[in-house]
Amino acid sequence: MEITKELWGMAPDGKEIFRYTMKNASGAYVQLSSLGAGITAIVVPDKAGKLSNVVLGYPKALDYLSDGPCAGKIPGRYANRIAKGKFTLDGVEYSLPINNGPNHLHGGPDGFQNQVWESRIEGDAVEFLYFAADGEAGYPGNIKVIAHYAWSEDNALKLVMTAETDAPTVVNLTNHVYFNLDGEGTVLDHEMELNASEYLPTDETLIPTGEVAPVAGTPMDFGERKKIGRDIREDFPALKFGKGYDNCWLIDGALPGQLSTAAELWGPVSGRHLEVLTTQPAVQVYTGNWLSGCPKSPSGYAYQDYDAVAIECQHTPDAPNQPEFPSTVLRPGEVLEEAIIWSFD
Repeated sequence: MEITKELWGMAPDGKEIFRYTMKNASGAYVQLSSLGAGITAIVVPDKAGKLSNVVLGYPKALDYLSDGPCAGKIPGRYANRIAKGKFTLDGVEYSLPINNGPNHLHGGPDGFQNQVWESRIEGDAVEFLYFAADGEAGYPGNIKVIAHYAWSEDNALKLVMTAETDAPTVVNLTNHVYFNLDGEGTVLDHEMELNASEYLPTDETLIPTGEVAPVAGTPMDFGERKKIGRDIREDFPALKFGKGYDNCWLIDGALPGQLSTAAELWGPVSGRHLEVLTTQPAVQVYTGNWLSGCPKSPSGYAYQDYDAVAIECQHTPDAPNQPEFPSTVLRPGEVLEEAIIWSFD
């Protein structure tokens, strides 16, 4: 594995932003940025062997700072939404920044995704490290987070995320990478399959109601591969609230610490196929419903709504306020460890 490091830009506070390229023997490669510990490119072959990038990305390092889509980055301390920016832990109520309607999203405007992480090449992998202080964005506890990326010879990218704290806190980690397996254009013609027979209905602000509902007979059913756009215009609450899919599915048979398939995606033009595996219990699928107006691609392409899909393996939204969902509490002495694998063919 060939791994290179380059200075890519400077953050407003003067911190250096580095970009890493991991290239395998076939020439397929991944690029990563220390801003948000993010994925900025995944370049893999199509059915004819032609290499091209299959993730949403921008030309400059600072294009990723506070971008609306949170493209390719690791949000935190809590990915997804917390209702009204409040939760109670061990009898103490905590208040978080409100940055998504009435709710807290992705750790707030200064979340992990908008921080420059420490970074290094570690053997055949690239590792990013971030320390979040007690009280940062309102969360309790000093926390250390490590994101470890490894790229394989058969075009699989593995991300292992770990976290440790010195005081009780809540943590939900994912990567917010967006895929378009054909490179550019709409993903509504992509086919997707989810290993999920249940999803979480939400209110109009996309906070789960607490109900766990079957997907059968609804537009939320991706139990068999179908076009993403087939049902996206249906008169269905989840699709109305988010202007498309922006919902959480519960992965069938998910067990803590064990990998299971969350999703598969097929590009109709390129012939590319993506399988997403994870140790996490849920997957949030967001069909890029508000991509218009974000920075252009490195080739100058202007992204439009529904030009890419995010498949975010994670814990459930608002779990700190919904005790029936799997716990996201992390306590001193515990180590949170979660993995995501994106495998391309």
